[in-house]
Amino acid sequence: MFPDSGISNHRLFEAIDERPPGRARRALATVSGVTDERPTNPSDYAALSAGWGALMGALLVAARDKGEEPVRAAETLPIGLATFALAKMVSKEKVDAWVREPFVEETPHGRRPKGDGMRYVIGEMLTCTRCVGVWSALGLVALRVLRPREARVVTAVLGASAVNDTAQAGFAWLTARSNHAQWREPGSTAAAG
Repeated sequence: MFPDSGISNHRLFEAIDERPPGRARRALATVSGVTDERPTNPSDYAALSAGWGALMGALLVAARDKGEEPVRAAETLPIGLATFALAKMVSKEKVDAWVREPFVEETPHGRRPKGDGMRYVIGEMLTCTRCVGVWSALGLVALRVLRPREARVVTAVLGASAVNDTAQAGFAWLTARSNHAQWREPGSTAAAG
């Protein structure tokens, strides 16, 4: 039982599982001393999923009129690389902080979603590269189906960016490994310093 609250542990967690709307949930957390880490309802996640599903359905309808194979299997890798670059840019890079700002609080200690309800759910999505990746893939494939010529340009730019990102990370890793090996080598100036 929580002190001075009159709420048993069992009743408290039943109430949290029922997930009352925002204000009631915060009031419950204040009375009980237990905070709910996610100020959302399952319907908020359902709405986001339904939106994605509706867009996917619209894309499938649009793809019906585009011939036998609107997106070829060979395009999966380039679109995948482009998706990686776009998702990383939207969810992590400073250049797209303006996209995240209404939904994500960015501090020196990390990032966390703002608000509650749908705003919080979108903030969660924007801090997850895999989640943004699913939406990015949908957008890039939709662009490919609806505007193939423009999609090839966008995919090439984002794909080149992904290759560059991977090359930069590989170079940084190799440099760090080389520096570490050089530092540990007996008689080196780095080890003696």
